[in-house]
Formats: sequence, structure tokens, C-alpha cells
Amino acid sequence: MKWPIRSHFAASVLGGVVVAGAFLALGITGHRTTQTIIQEAPVDTQPASNGAASLTPHDIYERDAPGVVFVRAQIIQQVEDPFDLFPAQERSISTGSGFLIDTAGDIVTNYHVIEGANRTDGVSVQFEDNVTRTAAVVAQDPNNDLALLKVNLAGVPAVHPLALGDSTTVQVGDPTLAIGNPFGLDRTLTSGIVSALQRQIQAPSGFSIDNVIQTDAPINPGNSGGPLLDAAGRVIGINSQIETGGGAGQGGLGIGFAIPVNTAKEFMPRLKHDGKVEIADIGANGVAALGSKHGVVVRTAQPGGPAADAGLTPGDKILSVSGRRVAAMSDVLQIVEAHLPGQTVAIRARHEGHVKTFTVKLGSRTEAAPQ
Repeated sequence: MKWPIRSHFAASVLGGVVVAGAFLALGITGHRTTQTIIQEAPVDTQPASNGAASLTPHDIYERDAPGVVFVRAQIIQQVEDPFDLFPAQERSISTGSGFLIDTAGDIVTNYHVIEGANRTDGVSVQFEDNVTRTAAVVAQDPNNDLALLKVNLAGVPAVHPLALGDSTTVQVGDPTLAIGNPFGLDRTLTSGIVSALQRQIQAPSGFSIDNVIQTDAPINPGNSGGPLLDAAGRVIGINSQIETGGGAGQGGLGIGFAIPVNTAKEFMPRLKHDGKVEIADIGANGVAALGSKHGVVVRTAQPGGPAADAGLTPGDKILSVSGRRVAAMSDVLQIVEAHLPGQTVAIRARHEGHVKTFTVKLGSRTEAAPQ
């Protein structure tokens, strides 16, 4: 069984009372140490992708480790109160890895690491020397398990963005290196090879992610969102899942899966160079359908907007978007925002007493990127 490789700690909140023990056990305020573990050295005679000169694992670690960050997200989820007395919440801490892609403070990680966190102040990242910054979630793609974070790099030592490679040139047998934070061990290095290509894994949205890279470089809970590197130290994938052979809580089997970096390259342009974040927009608002387990009733459709142009009108009941059932407007927005402006989504809705499918070409809206 494939399993996301974030670390996850939870504490229940019933009627506003927080069980804090789980947070204290995390040692959030404690001093962190750096540990380097080299599990397997790449074969010296094997070339890097694109024919670039190979470096030693130590060379790559010394150069690229400062660009890898420890990601911590505070997750709040609504849960059923067994006593039905108060609104109930479950609070948890999700941890993983990420890496800088430029000197402007943009960081790539997995969507499942930050899923459910407040987008403006629910995520923090830790650099070398325990330097910590609040990160804003500026773009997210549940369909490809990717998220883009933004931090202010003022005062951060040794800012080092990682170079991006070309995942289409990767071949079975190529050396691989993974740098991440498994089990909270800062910037741990492991190595192996590409053990298979063209694998398929399931995204948090339920859709399939294609062209996934399989590696035997040891990756564990906490490696999620960290880089998979080639022999030249370029990012060829984003570590996302491991094969456990069972379920959650079971150890890995030496098989890990990384989202190809070329998939991430298609996602990154959502952050515009002028400091604006381009987000796909449907041009409509709605509310959950009363007396039904799923469905969203359209309240407003912006004249000339994507939904209205496709034929959706106030009063229509949206049943699914891109094949996924929806129960709240937040479900609709999550699916829509996983796409790029200009792409189309299929919306199945009850319209004038009949169920039909509307093809909606998404518009866009912009939000200021955090400074």
C-alpha cells in the first residue's frame, strides 16, 4: 500500500478545550540537531541525467542541504462531537520537507503536508541554524500533490535555491539522492537509484498522478515534499509516497515515489513575477444543498464570468466538478484552484429540472503574494 510520507501528530479539541500534551511531546521549542546518513553511494561510473558531471554525495549535500527546509503545518479539522454538545475540532501538526526554487522565497512542498492549514499563518518553515519563518500558501494543486509556499528571506543565512533538472531524461539505474527531514532529523541524506519509471500514484484529490519516478533511496515519514536529486544535484522529483505493503504506521519496503519535477514546473508559473498569484476562478458562489449529502446550490453567477458563460444560473445545483462529488462551495473551489486559468472543467449540475454537464473555461483572479 502506498502511503504519504509526512509525519502527523494529532490532539483533539472538544468544546474549545485543547489537549495540549501532544504538542508538548513534539519538542517544538527544543534545539534541533543535524544528522547526515548516507545509506548507499551512487555508482561513480554512472552519469548524471543530461550528461552533466557527477559529484560526490558529500559535495551535493554541502551545496544543496541549505536549500532544503523543515515544514511544519498546524492542521484544524472539523470532527463529530460524540456528545453532540459543542462544535468539535481536531488539531494536529503535520511535518514534512520542502526546498527553495529561487531567491524570492518560493518553496515547493507536497500539498498533503499543508492540507487543512490556514493559508496565511498556519505553516512555518525552518532553515539552517533553527531560523524559522512563517510561510504563506500561495498556490496548491491537490491533483498533483503540490503546494507553493512563500517566505520572507530577510535574515536567513546561506540562501541557496536548488537547480531544477529534466525528469524526461531520467533513466532506470540513474543514481538518486534524497535530502529531507525523516522523523524530524534535520537534512538527512540518503541515496539509491531510479528503480522504475512511469509509475502511477493517487493524489489527495483522488486523481492519479502519472509519470511518477520510483526510487530505492530510503525515504520515510517527514521526507514528503523534499527533493529527489540526480548525480549532478539537480531536482528530478518531489518525494511524496512510500510503499508499505500494509497500512499507515508500517515501515517502508525500500520503494519510494517522487512526483516528476516537470509536473512541478507546469505548476510553478501560478506565482507571477510581478508579485501576484494567479488563481483559477469559476465566477460563481454557492451554498451547500439543504437536506442532501452532497450538492452545491449556485447563489450568484457573475455576468460574463466562466460559470455564467457556460450556462450555469442561480438556483442550479452543482453535483460534481471534474468527476468529484461536492458537498460545499469549498469543495468546488478546491477542485477549481487545482487547475490553471484557461483550463476547462466539467461541471455536472441539475439545471431547470434536468441533470446536464457544463464545460466551464476557467477565468482567473490575482492575489498579492506575501512580502
